[in-house]
Amino acid sequence: MPATVAAAAGGGPPFEDRAEAWGIDFVHFNGMSGEFYFPEIMGSGAALFDYDGDGDLDAFLVQGAMLGGKGLGEATFPPRDRPPRGRLYRNDLRPGGEPRFVDVTAASGIDARGYGVGAAVGDFDNDGRPDLYLANFGPNQLWRNRGDGTFEDVTAKAGADDPRWSSSAAFLDYDGDGRLDLFVVNYVRFDLAENPRCFTASSRRDWCGPSAFAPVPDRLLRNRGDGTFEDVSARAGIAAQAGPGLGLAAGDFDRDGDLDVFVANDGAMNFLWLNRGDGTFTEDGLFAGVAVNRNGAAEASMGVAVGDADGDGDFDLFLSHLAGETNTLYLDQGGGTFEDRSIESGLAAPSVADTGFGAGWLDLENDGRLDLLVVNGAVRVIEPLARAGDPYPVEQPDRLFRNLGGGRFEEATAEAGPALTRPTASRGAAFGDVDNDGDTDVLVNDSNGPARLLVNRSGPAVPWLGLRLVDRHGRDAIGAVVEVVRRGAPALLRRADTGGSFASANDPRVLAGLGGGGEVTAVRVRWQGGAEEEFEPRPLGRYSTLVEGSGRTAGGGEGGNRKGDRR
Repeated sequence: MPATVAAAAGGGPPFEDRAEAWGIDFVHFNGMSGEFYFPEIMGSGAALFDYDGDGDLDAFLVQGAMLGGKGLGEATFPPRDRPPRGRLYRNDLRPGGEPRFVDVTAASGIDARGYGVGAAVGDFDNDGRPDLYLANFGPNQLWRNRGDGTFEDVTAKAGADDPRWSSSAAFLDYDGDGRLDLFVVNYVRFDLAENPRCFTASSRRDWCGPSAFAPVPDRLLRNRGDGTFEDVSARAGIAAQAGPGLGLAAGDFDRDGDLDVFVANDGAMNFLWLNRGDGTFTEDGLFAGVAVNRNGAAEASMGVAVGDADGDGDFDLFLSHLAGETNTLYLDQGGGTFEDRSIESGLAAPSVADTGFGAGWLDLENDGRLDLLVVNGAVRVIEPLARAGDPYPVEQPDRLFRNLGGGRFEEATAEAGPALTRPTASRGAAFGDVDNDGDTDVLVNDSNGPARLLVNRSGPAVPWLGLRLVDRHGRDAIGAVVEVVRRGAPALLRRADTGGSFASANDPRVLAGLGGGGEVTAVRVRWQGGAEEEFEPRPLGRYSTLVEGSGRTAGGGEGGNRKGDRR
């Protein structure tokens, strides 16, 4: 098997940064001023979502702000915009052409001037339009999509705020009532007025780590269905434990038909909140094998990626970590248990020098195997860079890993070209097909730097199947699982979700590369709640929509009356 990633059509590296060429001129601002405030180093995320319903992915980039009452003139790196704010870009993609992104922030009404960290996307009011939630250091914001190109801030009206330091968030229907609830991951208790002083081994001033601060509990907001949320964190059990949370992913990890929540904690044991189905959760990370690594050590978990890494028909967990540790791959062993197979997979050793943030599975070559991209950037001063006079000495190259099959990977960063090998302070990464050509692109928000749009040039020539899953409420079916059945080849398992990575929201559509062979004979969908339907194969080379209730049940009948549907 060749030890290289596929080159782009016509030659050249598979990834090309097209942000500036396609109209994304966003530059992140972290507000650093020499005070070494902890939020400065944690960066911000991004979102890829079709806010205007025209069939292509638009982009939102989360922005930082000044801290400690300081003015913009005191910033180490002056901001591009005054005042800095999160920005929305509309994708004007023409059939057969390239995207053209237009900054529509002012026209959209979105005014995001807080210290932004994360973004989440979901249709919380069931009107068929995706809404936007922003997790901040400070008050969060819920922006309701009006459907006319504008958004309104409904945070107070909806009761969706959290004044603490929130990092990531995700919309999910945890109670199966047909309405999207909201899970908010919180980090630590940091007070600008009580900023501790930390130092490198050479006595150079440095940013402190999470162990210097008290962790805070996460929050679960239940959707009442009238445009408001109810805080059920205590009743559900979520508030019982505090952790320095950064990443999260929702999924049916114990395969009982409802959505569980995995929270990646920074330097503390991770949480796996198992949904009991009665409105409450049990924390099971240690027993499930995902709280610590194989040596029993809690790691500095940042990014989360969920996917069938070894092609065995279940979903595995990947976590990105701090330099000096290794990134971790937990393979699903069945029955809601996982095993750390980082060393055996080949993913451990290349990551020791990295601090990983955004991470995601993507089928780079459309060969049916999920490859892995991790974007990196340190959170402590890198001494050689500091000695060389770098004012922000935290830049690191990203890493690309090619899937060799059977749960084994090899690093393929060098072949990916300068779009990945140039050191940056990467943080959030949103994964999605921005040009609708059948492969996954990546929008990266680099701390104190210009955004990158890593356009995948290697997959379009290979057959692919693209699906948008729509539930009976007319919204993206977050939590649904797709099995692409092939003749003479293993089935491909994919999931519809917007969460994962780090502080970012991904394309909810499902993409399956068919370069590994085998004619598609059926598409099976397991909707949230356990109902299963089978659909005839859809045309290749374009995106098709599957609507809940329009397929055949396992018994061959129509999909309208499904056993096990709790809604």
